Amino acid sequence: MSDVTSVDGPNARPDAAPAADLHAHAATGAAWPPPGAYPAYQVPEPDRFTRFVMRVHDRSPRWAVPLAALGCVGLGMAYALLSDPTRAEPDAAPTCLLKLTTGLDCPGCGGTRALWYVLHGDVPAAARHHFLFVFALPFLAYLFVAWAGRQAFGWRLPQPQVSSKVIGAFLAAWLVFSVARNLPWAPFTSLYV
Repeated sequence: MSDVTSVDGPNARPDAAPAADLHAHAATGAAWPPPGAYPAYQVPEPDRFTRFVMRVHDRSPRWAVPLAALGCVGLGMAYALLSDPTRAEPDAAPTCLLKLTTGLDCPGCGGTRALWYVLHGDVPAAARHHFLFVFALPFLAYLFVAWAGRQAFGWRLPQPQVSSKVIGAFLAAWLVFSVARNLPWAPFTSLYV
């Protein structure tokens, strides 16, 4: 007959610690289960691709990642400048999948046009196309400069502490903005892009 039954529970196993040991550890304040009671989790060996990425990361200079991130930002800005999203035909099909299928502005609609206007120094027109993008842009730029400066050059710029409540409030404001810009009556129709 088995030593473990549904009534006995796990403490009836021969290798399990008796209840007296539990009370003894509780009285002394020692950690339970005692160290070494269970085998440690074995970390699996990384695969070839992971080893390759780790080697490249270890050998790359510390300014490589900020430079790559700056290159991605530069490509996005170049796309906005070269595509000139403000010159689209009035009857052209929208490139946003949500707007194409439902006719509603998505949370990001107008962002490329807002970036184009910001790069040309027309902040009011940029805010007309996507107010929250224009509002967040200086904060995002500072966070990027502070991060890249610390990574590449060891700068110690003050890092703003963004709490989860602030992020939640910003996301809630973005949700309200996304809904309000699709309402079909004034003054919300001025937000429609």
